[in-house]
Amino acid sequence: MPELRGEHDPNEIPDVYIVERLFSSSLVVVVSHAKPQQMNVYHFKKGTEICNYSYSSNILSIRLNRQRLIVCLEESIYIHNIKDMKLLKTIMDTPPNATANKLSCTPLALPGLCALSINHANSYLAYPGSATSGEIALYDGNTLKTACTIPAHDGPLAALTFNSTGSKLASASEKGTVIRVFSIPGGQKLYEFRRGMKRYVNISSLVFSMDSQFLCASSNTETVHIFKLEHLTDSRPEEPPTWSGYMGKMFQAATNYLPAQVSGMINQDRAFATVRLNTSGQRNVCALSTIQKLPRLLVTTSDGHLYIYNLDPQDGGECVLIKKHSLLGSGKTEENKENDLQPPVPQSYAATVARQSTVPSTSTMPGYSEDGGALRGEVIPEHEFATGPVCLDDENEFPPVSIRDP
Repeated sequence: MPELRGEHDPNEIPDVYIVERLFSSSLVVVVSHAKPQQMNVYHFKKGTEICNYSYSSNILSIRLNRQRLIVCLEESIYIHNIKDMKLLKTIMDTPPNATANKLSCTPLALPGLCALSINHANSYLAYPGSATSGEIALYDGNTLKTACTIPAHDGPLAALTFNSTGSKLASASEKGTVIRVFSIPGGQKLYEFRRGMKRYVNISSLVFSMDSQFLCASSNTETVHIFKLEHLTDSRPEEPPTWSGYMGKMFQAATNYLPAQVSGMINQDRAFATVRLNTSGQRNVCALSTIQKLPRLLVTTSDGHLYIYNLDPQDGGECVLIKKHSLLGSGKTEENKENDLQPPVPQSYAATVARQSTVPSTSTMPGYSEDGGALRGEVIPEHEFATGPVCLDDENEFPPVSIRDP
């Protein structure tokens, strides 16, 4: 059982290795190397500690949404109600989760592999169901019951991520060559993408766009891959018969007689768009965002740089670098003027959302909002809100955590 302490020491915690923020609120969860078994919850605008919890072993990762806070240890997972930090469930004897990538002992290997849907109406939790195979355990964080298990890959898992609504789950194994997308909560395979064939890689980042049209994967190589989630239908008009079309149909029919592994490789989709980074071997984190109504790829590297690329949503191809920001030191910004045909990108995300004209179209851009993560414009039943919904944009309001004085 974790131990709750009512201490409110505002002193800074050195050597932090986990920082998780609840969307754009003031609630921040921190874990340091000095106290790796302790989770500290802060109101960072006020500079105050709300509470801290201690666990029986080192904390490997933390995930949170407006309903649940998940703490992942090496062989157990703790589920808290984020409103009052009450412990709701402990999942014991989970497969060893010390490292997500056991094929290499590089710093790219991440501990505590798990994913939590940001939509609290679908608070699904995904984590490895086996230490030797790519089985995914899917758990419903609202009903506190196991949803299903998904045989996703042959080898151990390396990456897991939900889309914004919690209706899709993407996964990659330690080989990093194939990425699969499954429906939630059923676990049916929807898409299968091939990142590469020649070499195994360590997946650094796996993320959906907010509208779930694209999926981005980065690794310890210099290439970032973006896949488009679309199914070709048979409703297209019949094309005039040609020799190439005839051969294409024959080739497609022949795959039915090939071994499953071979035909599967042939039918796997390739990247819709790519980015070539200047360096390889570094940890990086990617995000697919909409800035000034235009799709952008953001890549942050461990050497302290943020790269912003243009993404062509129609034709894909090689993404064009627009700007490079230095996140350390002088904060220098370099702009690619040769390709600066687009409107200038604001210096900060806050500047972007502050402009009314830059809000994505409500008819085409589903995603997270203050209503709990539903599609914009959709009415959410009252019972689907977290108990006592709060607005955390006001500096005078504390995060949704209430602690009794000792």
